[in-house]
Amino acid sequence: MDFLPITGISILFLLQIIIGFYVLPSVTQHQMLAYTGIGLYIFSGWIFGVLPIIEFRRKGNVKQGKSYVHTTKLVDTGLYAIVRHPQFTTCMIWAVAGMLLFQHWIVILIGIPIIPLTFIDLKQADKRLLNKFGTQYEQYMKTVPRSNFILGIYQYIKRKKDGSL
Repeated sequence: MDFLPITGISILFLLQIIIGFYVLPSVTQHQMLAYTGIGLYIFSGWIFGVLPIIEFRRKGNVKQGKSYVHTTKLVDTGLYAIVRHPQFTTCMIWAVAGMLLFQHWIVILIGIPIIPLTFIDLKQADKRLLNKFGTQYEQYMKTVPRSNFILGIYQYIKRKKDGSL
């Protein structure tokens, strides 16, 4: 059952792309919204998608030959000092980016469920990580937001200013 939210997210995300590019290519779009959608895809893909992989590899004690997600040490630096789940944040941003890029009610209806499904998956990820890292992760949860990167930046600056970093 744990795989259902991420499976749903993946299917809906692919449907958004396929329908947007292949079924609705002639839909009239507001160009600025479309460019904003493209910008969100690129920005979030690099910042919240690629940087976490680099940080996990550098700081997570990933064993040779294992995927970057197989960390043996809690990573709470870099982007992980701002949000606990940056790659899930990417899923939510990409759902919105698809809506802005394709601008059709079908794509919007497909994109909306991605956000609550991602939150379900985020809660499951927190439970798994609590089991894996225990009280260390519990403390981390108290200081770093789950996926709200704007709040995370604010709290990071505040912690830095207070000297608690």
